[in-house]
Amino acid sequence: MYGLADCNNFYVSCERLFNPSLNGKPVIVLSNNDGCVISRSQEAKRLGIRMGEPLFKIKDLIKRENVKVFSSNFALYGDISSRVMNTLAMAVPSTEVYSIDEAFLNLEGIEAEEVKKLVKELAFRVKKNTGIPVSIGVSNSKTLAKIATKLCKIYPKLNNSCVMYRQKEIDKVLKKFPIEDVWGIGRRYSQMLNRNGVTTASDFVSLSPVWVKSKMKITGLKTWKELNSEPCFSIEENVPDKQQICTSRSFAKDLYNHEEVIMAVAEFTTTCARKLRAQNGVVSRILLFAYTNPFKEGFYRDYQSAVIPLENPTDNTLNLVSIACGGISKILKKGYGYKKAGVIFTEISRKQERTASLFYEGDLTKEANLMKSLDDVNLKYGRDTLVTASQGVDKIKSNRNNLSPRYTTSWEDIIKVIV
Repeated sequence: MYGLADCNNFYVSCERLFNPSLNGKPVIVLSNNDGCVISRSQEAKRLGIRMGEPLFKIKDLIKRENVKVFSSNFALYGDISSRVMNTLAMAVPSTEVYSIDEAFLNLEGIEAEEVKKLVKELAFRVKKNTGIPVSIGVSNSKTLAKIATKLCKIYPKLNNSCVMYRQKEIDKVLKKFPIEDVWGIGRRYSQMLNRNGVTTASDFVSLSPVWVKSKMKITGLKTWKELNSEPCFSIEENVPDKQQICTSRSFAKDLYNHEEVIMAVAEFTTTCARKLRAQNGVVSRILLFAYTNPFKEGFYRDYQSAVIPLENPTDNTLNLVSIACGGISKILKKGYGYKKAGVIFTEISRKQERTASLFYEGDLTKEANLMKSLDDVNLKYGRDTLVTASQGVDKIKSNRNNLSPRYTTSWEDIIKVIV
């Protein structure tokens, strides 16, 4: 059987962990630059606040209902996430971290009755060890485990754990489960299925597999099999290498000084290069983009992008930053204020598979040693201890007007107890 552990309203739960006065009150967490809602407490959901809702649209509601608002504190959330994942990993044969607040659990070889006891105890243990409430669903496939986890959040009487493995139980659940909420069924497919009279997961599993494959290809067929208790997705203990690495950000204000945009692109490239080396990869193609605010009336609008192929695949931050900064400077238009920019690494391969050009004049061994020294220093003394000159020493300004302290990752923000 497969399990899925999903932290409840994770970002909000992290904020409440160090501020218990927030319990029982409507709380929301915002995206970068305090733009949109990305996490909501149950109380906020009951007020009608939707996921992805722009902050400016609900300011009156926030003031009227005294909703507590927080900027995203990813340093805190990432640290708490690692604690949750470690607790889960110690209790089961293996896990697959699916996202910052979700992990699949391998429960192979454990009897059904033992699984019931295990997941109840595990949900309790995570809450005790980390303070984060977690829902754990278990079933015969990953897709069914996802559904079981959603049931935990719908029905509080399940006490954060739901094990469904008998076919009669599964059939009963699928008859009421909306097809658009099934993992792997996106908006386009759900609309197509609705047009064909399929509104529930039960309707979907009753379809012919030939019809499903003809309309939804092999991915849709795998989802159909998973709902029929035929596992198609195994637990991936080793995370596959990323085929694309992207870093982008919206700026706190429109940047008419293009030197600031270039500095931002240098920082984004540095971040991508660090992630690239972490998976022992090299990149052969860089995509750069920058655009103005599409919602601002009465100003010039522009979207620019550039694709730069690299003759010699590399992970060298210095070379990549130089190439990226040179590329972005050529496409920015004078007089335009840019609101967002980004860097995407594509055509990524393993470093040991790299073949340098015969005409490459660099020393690969020296470059590798230099990058290792760069990463070691930044790991020991903190990210951005060493940076490129193009990046500068001042961080990109962003709107984070409601940021909570980094309780677990900064000595300055550690909670002080006065006795």
